[in-house]
Amino acid sequence: MKAVIPAAGLGTRFLPSTKGTPKELLPVLTKPVIQYVVEEALEPAGVDGVVIVNSREKPQIESYFKVDGGLEDQLRDRGKQAEADAVHAAGSLPVSFVYQDEPRGLGHAVLCAADVTRDEPFFVLLGDYFVPDRQMCVNMKRVSDAHGGASVIAVAPVPADQVSRYGIIAGSCVEGLSGEVPADEESAGAVWKVSGLVEKPAVQDAPSHLFIVGRYLLSAHIMDLLATQGAGAGGEIQLTDAMQRLLAEEDMYALVVDPEEGCDTGTPAAWAATNARMALTDESVREAFVEALGPKAAGLLSE
Repeated sequence: MKAVIPAAGLGTRFLPSTKGTPKELLPVLTKPVIQYVVEEALEPAGVDGVVIVNSREKPQIESYFKVDGGLEDQLRDRGKQAEADAVHAAGSLPVSFVYQDEPRGLGHAVLCAADVTRDEPFFVLLGDYFVPDRQMCVNMKRVSDAHGGASVIAVAPVPADQVSRYGIIAGSCVEGLSGEVPADEESAGAVWKVSGLVEKPAVQDAPSHLFIVGRYLLSAHIMDLLATQGAGAGGEIQLTDAMQRLLAEEDMYALVVDPEEGCDTGTPAAWAATNARMALTDESVREAFVEALGPKAAGLLSE
């Protein structure tokens, strides 16, 4: 099976830096964001390749995932074996590309990969969010396998006064990853059977406080539905609209995850915070990072 990563967006929130560098290649420590996402996508058993839905205006992403023997040789000649190995590993990842030639929404971006995913279920991972321990998709696959290959989405709790900002699921908790229904049905590890998807509901109308966090494991039939999906919000083909139609024909489940499990890189502030978070949790750079911040900034971290 394949994993699909939409990456054709313009990255306008990061302008002017994304004028020359795609936002997906902005670094978190020593690797670009999209490499973390690709490595996460390859973690579940059965995933043998990643399809990046790219724009033809961003050839740098394709260049990054190609083997660069000249650079590797140069690094090895200088005794930089670890760096050469890292460059080789990035260029050797099983990544292929398709193109979204016009911005027609997330659903359309996913549909662009139909010829590669064929008649198999597939993951969709949004490219401005990654999970350092790579276990979210692994656990989603566990839930799917336990329910006959059903579609599974990752969801997380949001405060009641913020539900109107997100797509919220309707349904009921049926079990937990451990096998038992948890006491708190919106806690991490709870598994819900989804009955509906409500886009940005009013607080009083929200069927739950659980929103989709950007990880999907979808049955092959979603591609059939996307192929006939009309334009929705913003005049775009919305993945959520096709998922609503899928619910009328197939079961769908949701795995509740801890919001802190992943790292957001979708805005400049979130990207900077993720770099700081990763630096503080990486023992190889933590001390140097705190020292580089200087006394005033380091003092803020200890407050």
